[in-house]
Amino acid sequence: MSDKKIISLLPAATEIVCALGLEHQLVGRSHECDYPESVQHLPVCSSARFEPGSSSLEIDNMVKASLTEALSIYTVNKNRIAELKPDVVITQAQCEVCAVSLSDVESALRNLLDKEANVISLNPNTLQDIFNEIALISKALGVPEKGEALLEDLQERITLIQHKLKFVEARPKVACIEWLNPLMIAGNWTPELVEIAGGIPVLAQNGKHSPYIKPEELLAANPEVIIVAACGFSVERTLQEVNLLFEIPGWQDLEAVKNNRFYIADGNHYFNRSGPRIVDTVEMLAEIIQPKQFIFGYEGNSWLKFSL
Repeated sequence: MSDKKIISLLPAATEIVCALGLEHQLVGRSHECDYPESVQHLPVCSSARFEPGSSSLEIDNMVKASLTEALSIYTVNKNRIAELKPDVVITQAQCEVCAVSLSDVESALRNLLDKEANVISLNPNTLQDIFNEIALISKALGVPEKGEALLEDLQERITLIQHKLKFVEARPKVACIEWLNPLMIAGNWTPELVEIAGGIPVLAQNGKHSPYIKPEELLAANPEVIIVAACGFSVERTLQEVNLLFEIPGWQDLEAVKNNRFYIADGNHYFNRSGPRIVDTVEMLAEIIQPKQFIFGYEGNSWLKFSL
């Protein structure tokens, strides 16, 4: 069977394709696909409408305005896709904000290619959904055995954490903040990851979209651990706006703040990216939530403890 030419318009999908050993079949990527670094030479097939460097509030306002006006916040480069002649295009239907959506791709491909391309649309809401979609992609690309091997490895790493925490009773309340302004708590798969890592998630439900919350709700929940993993933001980018939290009346009275258990993590590459490195995220959470039990080596690069 000849290699299929693949365009990935979702960073997580790009990572899945590469983890399956099929990086050589990628012919195009989205503007956000940046891992592994070796994919960055690929032609870019999408772009964002909002200005780089915009604040959290500005981005939120632009996204809401775009969706209200039934516009996409991303554009697809139709000409480039036509030139690349893909056999497979991978995108997502989970979040209009996170990446190029299924409707964008379908619109771009309509009457564009001289052959039928297989459009794979991902829509994960839970950890099991992520695993199911790794299996889906591996089968669609003709390497189901590689998908099974990858999933077995990922599951073994999770099982190791669960086994070590089996008799640990102290499980702190954990709030994972996904957006700073307005305030949003990480939902979807994140509550389950927190539970696996030895914490009790607050203010969000597993499998449900991330909710906006009022600062008063955070104060009422009074988490013992707070982790800021802003969607699409690196640790350095989050540090530029983290002071917004310190301005919340009563912030200093939170248990997490009083006990110096406030952390900033890479939300772009880990927490919000539904690919194989979601298990890296579980390991990061285990280091943060249960530091006496785990040291995986992510601290200082992928997350840090923030002290005022």
